[in-house]
Amino acid sequence: AVALLGQVSELAEQLEERLFHVYGFHNELIQERLQELTEVMESVEEVQAELRHICGSVEAAYRDLCL
Repeated sequence: AVALLGQVSELAEQLEERLFHVYGFHNELIQERLQELTEVMESVEEVQAELRHICGSVEAAYRDLCL
């Protein structure tokens, strides 16, 4: 019985180490994806700002030409 408890304890430790390793690996992946998402969102904001600027220029040109 003591030997069995020792084996169970050892297996539990191994499992804990593996879980810790897997968690750390996935945590890194999640951090990388979040960073990529942040960069994409910043690009989208820049494009939106450019589009607003273009729309403003088109509106001004329309006013100058048509009004």
